[in-house]
Amino acid sequence: MNEEKKIRPDSKTIKTWRHHLQDEVDASFLYSVFAELEPDPDRKDILLELADVESRHVARWEEILTSYEIKIKEQRPTLKARFWSWYARKFGNTFPLNRMLDEEASEVKDYLKLHKDSILEDAKETALILAKESAMHTESLQELTGSSEEPWHKTESGGMLGNIVYGFNDGLTANFGLVAGVIAATENPSTILVTGIVGTVADSLSMGASGYLAAKSVQEVYEHEIEVEKEEIRLMPDIEEDELTLIYASRGVPKEHARLLAQEVMRDPERALEEKIQSELKIGESHTTPINEGWITGLATAVGAFIPVAPFLFTSGFTAISISFSLAMFSHFAVGAARSLFTGRGLFRSGIDMFVVGLGVAGVGYVVGKILEHFFFGI
Repeated sequence: MNEEKKIRPDSKTIKTWRHHLQDEVDASFLYSVFAELEPDPDRKDILLELADVESRHVARWEEILTSYEIKIKEQRPTLKARFWSWYARKFGNTFPLNRMLDEEASEVKDYLKLHKDSILEDAKETALILAKESAMHTESLQELTGSSEEPWHKTESGGMLGNIVYGFNDGLTANFGLVAGVIAATENPSTILVTGIVGTVADSLSMGASGYLAAKSVQEVYEHEIEVEKEEIRLMPDIEEDELTLIYASRGVPKEHARLLAQEVMRDPERALEEKIQSELKIGESHTTPINEGWITGLATAVGAFIPVAPFLFTSGFTAISISFSLAMFSHFAVGAARSLFTGRGLFRSGIDMFVVGLGVAGVGYVVGKILEHFFFGI
């Protein structure tokens, strides 16, 4: 063990460990809030137990980081966690609990990957333990939310909300850069307007086609999830047995018989994999329609792309440019914050990141426009 500690983790590993520590801090905080708000004694007990386990996870990561002499700043819930706390107090914890189910699911996959990739034995061991405990947390959350499938398997090509957010983001950023470049090259409002509208149409068609093709390639996602399921059966057979028991019980099989049936199936890994594929991953069922993926993504892209163009329909000159810039930058921050719901990053940080990206794209577009103006029309 002492020899292991002499190997200092690289910066990427340290960043990953700190990220997991912060996730556990957020989870402990939120489960405590949800328990405080829960009127049902049985459900409250489940949430308090989850909060206690997450607190132990925090201590585990702090112990590992400290053992490698890595500094730990005072741990506080992130802005995103505080937002869900506020939401739960105002509107109830149904939706936040479902979000926590997704978070726990993401942790299972992340910890399994950390277990597989880590060369440090203490981190490797911790990752497997926390993967198992996070998987057990999903069982508790499934009981609270009424779900019976392992949520860390994403067999759909993407939800409607995700398509809207990412399509909107792509259209806004790309066309904002295009409009900025044209503004730099010409002051003709008609040229700016026509270019912006053409850019809107082209970008929405491109993104729509990409969404369509992505949905048609969903089989690759299925294959990946099958490999993940194989690894789970190998590393976490007890958790997988519990999941099968839950699935059988949800079909009306008596609990005792469901457990015996699950144990029988788990004796044969190939049979267990086939059962999980059919019962849990539901491979073969149609979860998405390529046409729907295409038009939803394309329409969202068109809306985003039209934002920097719209002011030129009603005004011109410096006024139109100012309104276009303000709307586009505000929209960049808003869509960045919205993306945090899918990426797991903080609301404010994700919003600022997109704000900076939008500003950078507009700046590059403007510089390119000026260069082209000089090259084609300058002396």
